[in-house]
Amino acid sequence: MDATGTTAPPPPTQADMRRERAAQKLRENLQRRKHQTRARRAGEADEANGLPAAKMDES
Repeated sequence: MDATGTTAPPPPTQADMRRERAAQKLRENLQRRKHQTRARRAGEADEANGLPAAKMDES
């Protein structure tokens, strides 16, 4: 017990820490994907034909 008469919570296990890291990564990924979706909505539609990296020399 500490000075206030309560017991301290047990330290997190490795599995708890792993789950927390995974949850944090999922939250970051979701925020990034939401931001990408909002950015696409705010801009105009892409007018590209095909994949830009697949184009041959156009000169």
